[in-house]
Amino acid sequence: MKILVVDDDPGLRSLVGLALERAGFAVVTAADGQVALMQAAREAPDLIVLDQGLPELDGLEVCRRIRARSEVPIIFLTARDDELDRVLGLELGADDYVTKPFSPRELVARVKAILKRTRGPAGEVLRQGVLCLDIGRHSCAVAGVEVALTGTELAILRALMRASGRVTGRAQLVDAVWGAGSPVSDRTLDSHLRNLRAKLAAAGCAEAIETLHGVGLRMGPCGGS
Repeated sequence: MKILVVDDDPGLRSLVGLALERAGFAVVTAADGQVALMQAAREAPDLIVLDQGLPELDGLEVCRRIRARSEVPIIFLTARDDELDRVLGLELGADDYVTKPFSPRELVARVKAILKRTRGPAGEVLRQGVLCLDIGRHSCAVAGVEVALTGTELAILRALMRASGRVTGRAQLVDAVWGAGSPVSDRTLDSHLRNLRAKLAAAGCAEAIETLHGVGLRMGPCGGS
């Protein structure tokens, strides 16, 4: 599998690239946002590790442009300790973020976790009303019309659909999507849920995900508009 690493620090690019190659991944790199966009289009990577603080064309704008045409998983690297910046990245469609300085081993683990949850067993298909989720094909459709989801959005929807109408607590949902013990904040989960709900509503499933305040979340009827 191929990973695109985007960072203007050559030392960090080399460090991350080496760690990923040792983990068995093919690696391509870019030092700025414009080259990153070209590499993403030409190389069709399976995941992108993207520095949020790139000069000129920053990581947020790169993410926005990539999301206009692709749902490839994106992990942000950020030196900023401002939660608002991280939430903005998630709302633009990033799947995860790692704050600098970080352990290369931690980053590799995050990459593996995202790729694992975005590639489910071949043939696994879940249905709820007019909503159909084909995990093996990374495909979501409402009444036969495809809805583009990021890897994390797909993982959230899969966890809720697998519950078959039962309520899933927020902590339970985080464990199912990010792994047990993951330090994922409520704002991070809310950002992904907001994006997911908006996409499903635009496709005709406005009540796809129901919130039971103080209890958790469950799938709605998905009867279509």
